Amino acid sequence: MIADLDTLLTALYVELTDRIIPSLGLGRRGPGKPPEVSDAELVCLAVAQVLLRFDDERHWLRAAPRLVGGLFPRLLRQSECNDRLKAAAPLMEAALRWLAGCTPGSAELLRLMDATPIPCGQSVITARRSDLFGYAGYGYCPSHSRWYWGSKLMLICTCDGTVTGFCLANPKLTGEREQARAMLTDQPANRPAPGTAVVTDKGLSGEGTEEFFASPGLELTLIRPARKDEEPRHFPNWLRQRVEAIIWTLKNQLGLERHGGRVPAGLWARIIQRLLALNAAIWHNSMIAAPVKRSLIAYDHC
Repeated sequence: MIADLDTLLTALYVELTDRIIPSLGLGRRGPGKPPEVSDAELVCLAVAQVLLRFDDERHWLRAAPRLVGGLFPRLLRQSECNDRLKAAAPLMEAALRWLAGCTPGSAELLRLMDATPIPCGQSVITARRSDLFGYAGYGYCPSHSRWYWGSKLMLICTCDGTVTGFCLANPKLTGEREQARAMLTDQPANRPAPGTAVVTDKGLSGEGTEEFFASPGLELTLIRPARKDEEPRHFPNWLRQRVEAIIWTLKNQLGLERHGGRVPAGLWARIIQRLLALNAAIWHNSMIAAPVKRSLIAYDHC
């Protein structure tokens, strides 16, 4: 196989129809005419949209016949695009976890954990009247020294950039320590294998946090930099730079901050859509033995 968008979409479509959808029992059931665009085609189109850097569905639907019409002659109409995308969120989540398990980096006992803000609005009126009220709130981003209104996304990644765990939280109601505890306790699919070293920043410092990671059932080793009131400890700064580069890829190349979600289901689906696109590219690069697994250069054009 070669590194281009058509090959990636073809391989992803085969993986969805032959393995992922049958194994999960997510195939269509019941009476009625099947949709013109199947769930597997819908997921592939969602990945193509993100990789080709179309943040707006309307622009994407106008350009899709020219860019990917050879692979997908039947395309969604504007009236059904948003509803189908939100309904496909469980399948996209299952697909990105499946692809994460198929990449070589997921076998390593090392994970990078970090949180990043997901802005959802810019004005006070939006914060008061948005349908995301309660799911989004005011939070502070120390990396950029700014306040924002939105959600906070916490990621667990391998060193090559594969996302193996994730969750969204309201930054006003939940701090990083509480979000990490809920992420690992309430969602077993996010837990790394016992014995894994988890590299994070000072946001997870605090009494009881390291004991929680090392508790029975998790058995994880938390690696973080020392606070000013602690003894110096060895910390791999280059790994912190690696997770920052992964987040940069999600935000600048895959449009994580330009998601366009206006309701909770839409926000969740668009976050999953971008994480799936990243995992799909890394999975395909691993299969073709590409030197840089997180490189998207071959897939951002037709």
